[in-house]
Amino acid sequence: MNTSTHWVQTSDQQRLCVKTWGQAGQPALVLIHGYPDHQAVWEPIIACLSENYFIVSYDVRGAGESSVPEKIRDYRLSRLAQDLQEIVDSVLPGQAFHLAAHDWGSIQAWEAVTSPEFKGRILSYTTLSGPCLDHAAFWMRKQFKQNRTNFLKQLSKSWYIAAFQLPWLAPAVWNCFNPQRWNKVVSHLEHRHDLPLNENIVKDGKYGINLYRANFLPRLTRPRQRFAICPVQAIVLQYDSFVGPDLVDEIQVWAEDFSRVELAANHWAILSQPEKVAHYLDQFIQQKSIQANKIGREKS
Repeated sequence: MNTSTHWVQTSDQQRLCVKTWGQAGQPALVLIHGYPDHQAVWEPIIACLSENYFIVSYDVRGAGESSVPEKIRDYRLSRLAQDLQEIVDSVLPGQAFHLAAHDWGSIQAWEAVTSPEFKGRILSYTTLSGPCLDHAAFWMRKQFKQNRTNFLKQLSKSWYIAAFQLPWLAPAVWNCFNPQRWNKVVSHLEHRHDLPLNENIVKDGKYGINLYRANFLPRLTRPRQRFAICPVQAIVLQYDSFVGPDLVDEIQVWAEDFSRVELAANHWAILSQPEKVAHYLDQFIQQKSIQANKIGREKS
């Protein structure tokens, strides 16, 4: 598999580790990992898709080989969207791309997917287990008024978000983990025992907590109206232990072109069922590319 490593210096002086896979000239696909992962979590899916796509993956700030910001505010969604902008400007200059993201990668990707600056640049977006925080806030308010059962169900899945606000305890807990111990947690959730180890789990877990601290309270208490600027597909993981499938229902309010597919999997389906995730991702991209080409011919 043809791969290269790049280092992108951001405008706020962070150093991000970026990898490209496959042949330039193929349709571009950018992948953003979640928490507490780094970009290697995508490699099983990259193996399925790199023959047909030029794939870009990267370690988000604070994860993997990327540098660690000193301040919590340096993890804000607006800054994370700017990281994406600076990365694609560096490795995909002037080129439009498809986007897929998981967990916190998906949450931060929504900031770009709902930003007018990315209109025409992001061709499609596939989200797994990561709602737009603004959309989630509107959904939670609606459920609190109309369906307390749904509200409480999602609240019970999100207990860890409150724990992550604790300034010293939450990061310290990650010192109790090692790659083998974390692998047992993920393997138990996914019912597979051949999953790759995250050798960087302590760093990924400890510093990634700042994603929650920088964003959850501002967005959940002051949600913004954010509309998608491209077609959106949600791969709904039916047994997700952290993100309730009902949250996906809110997307159709904010995305004019919205599709959903369901997969009988838990939170880390990108590791436990990469072939199926890759199939849904490829199918969606091909479908939207055909539609875009048809519209282009009709306009000409």
